[in-house]
Amino acid sequence: MEDRRDIKDNPDANPDPLTGEPGAHPVGTGVGAAGAGVVGTAFGAIVGGPVGAAVGAVVGSVAGGLLGKGVAEQIDPTLEDNHWRDNYRSRPYVESDYDYDRDYSHAYRTGYEGYPNYASQNMTYADAEPRLREDYEKRRGSSQLSWDKAKHATQDAWNRVENSVRGRREQDDFWRNNYQSRHYTDTGYDYNDYAPAYRMGYDSYSAFGLNQGMSYEQAEPQIRSEYERNYGNSRLGWDKAKYAVQDAWNRVKEALPGNDRSSQTYRTR
Repeated sequence: MEDRRDIKDNPDANPDPLTGEPGAHPVGTGVGAAGAGVVGTAFGAIVGGPVGAAVGAVVGSVAGGLLGKGVAEQIDPTLEDNHWRDNYRSRPYVESDYDYDRDYSHAYRTGYEGYPNYASQNMTYADAEPRLREDYEKRRGSSQLSWDKAKHATQDAWNRVENSVRGRREQDDFWRNNYQSRHYTDTGYDYNDYAPAYRMGYDSYSAFGLNQGMSYEQAEPQIRSEYERNYGNSRLGWDKAKYAVQDAWNRVKEALPGNDRSSQTYRTR
């Protein structure tokens, strides 16, 4: 076993659906962090080339509109813990002598809980590592992992969250800058009206399209139910929001390798 792998250069074997970089792991089904479980894929900007290594999936809850709130609110520790519990043995730094619950879970948690604390202070992983080490030593409990072994899992969890948050932010930036050019938008509504619909679209593609192999038409009843449950009192009713939802869904789908944009159907009014 190798003593050290650069986690940033060697993320998960699963490719990100937008950039082709390794590391995306859709997590959860449905659309809503507290209810059905949410997303899992770090979305990168589609126009203008690839966006850095997108390493998989944190939460970004459509239901809570978390993209507009603090970074910490975009991260669901339960989903992160479930992801690493299911996948830690595939990581190059993991040794078979060590257990997830007793040993590695503390290291991963140090990473995904540490990211919002230190990234909000404009710290990189390298900047934050001394503090992360202190955090790990305080919380390691009965873990047999010294920091020299635990730090690889901590960095892995940090990178996964960092790139997922960045990818969702880039999706939001794209639609903020381009929504007015879409034929379905009305001048009486601003981006704040459309933003939940776009988020619903790209999060739903991860939850239903990637995770369950559903077409937009198959998923639409569930998406509509989620939208109306969470945004039923918003100015943008489903009859208007559905075009933005489908647009965001299609934009992510069209970026996947092997998907021909010309074959996409877009339902208009």
